[in-house]
Amino acid sequence: MGTVVNNPLVSIITPIYNGEQFVNSCIQSVLDQTHRGPLELCIFNDGSTDSSMQNVNSFSEKLKSRNISLSISSLFNTPKGCGFAKNRCAEQCKGEYLCFLDIDDVMHPDRIKDQLTAALSLPPLTLIGSQVIREPEGATVRYTRWINTISSSQLYTQIYTSHGPTIVMPTWFCHKSVFNLVGGFSEGGKGVPEDYIFFLRFLELKGNLHRVDRPLLTYRHHSGATTFSISEATLWDLRIKELQKNVLCKWPQFTIWNAGKQGRRFYRDLSRENKEKVHCFCDVDTKKISKGVYIYELSMEQKKPRIPIVHFKDASKPFVICVKLDLTDGVFEMNLKSLNLVEGIDYVHFS
Repeated sequence: MGTVVNNPLVSIITPIYNGEQFVNSCIQSVLDQTHRGPLELCIFNDGSTDSSMQNVNSFSEKLKSRNISLSISSLFNTPKGCGFAKNRCAEQCKGEYLCFLDIDDVMHPDRIKDQLTAALSLPPLTLIGSQVIREPEGATVRYTRWINTISSSQLYTQIYTSHGPTIVMPTWFCHKSVFNLVGGFSEGGKGVPEDYIFFLRFLELKGNLHRVDRPLLTYRHHSGATTFSISEATLWDLRIKELQKNVLCKWPQFTIWNAGKQGRRFYRDLSRENKEKVHCFCDVDTKKISKGVYIYELSMEQKKPRIPIVHFKDASKPFVICVKLDLTDGVFEMNLKSLNLVEGIDYVHFS
């Protein structure tokens, strides 16, 4: 079903699964856009069992009066997951540009205007995001600060951290050619990080990244968010696989910065070939450094690998940094800066 508007330049991609409590504020934010050209709101109902769709349909006349067409589809009574739903929305939409909007988030009035303006000045194969305001205030402070403040170069160099995509998915805006280039989202269902897989594949295909440095979305944090269905182990395995494929394969040797739990776990999960490239662990903890060596007891080799542990000032670049950012009151960042290294060449962040 749908209301008809001629030639929408932008299609808003919104999957819904049991989002009744968010529908009104989300769609009102579509109505409040300052962009005055025709728009299309594409909704895929992924097996909702609540009143989500009744709430959506109640906006049909208001949307039509604002020159916004409403396109709704569904296929199954059981949910198939975010990737499946996003793909169906993108396939049915008519717009040249895609604006992704999760039902539990709220666009700020200038979002489409500002991101479309950016898109028209950039190469078509550019994934555009924005800064965000987190709701409730104070939720995920480190993550929100990272989203909003990393530099344009770090959009490319910090893609392997536990934070995931450096352009966060709820803010994505792109030409439809971006979607077509990647071939859509993974449809593995619940527990699959379809946005991160899409993001990494896009970069592998030499796509471009750009962030509009204004908050254009209120990004809600709540216990029902789909991000909580994705395990830390799943993300870890994907990150280490991509890091080995794209970075470590080019390094003849490297240092792991962190002789503690995270660094040792990282070492254990490397391929045999990359384990052999580890020159040493480095740290600032005198107790760890005093041990002098990490012995990989789980090795199947008769002679267990022994990896030296040294102070970071005595270590050799390049580094894989397994220290979480923004957790030491700036001490780690100051130590890293003291080495005068180039991010993305001399070191890469993993944790």
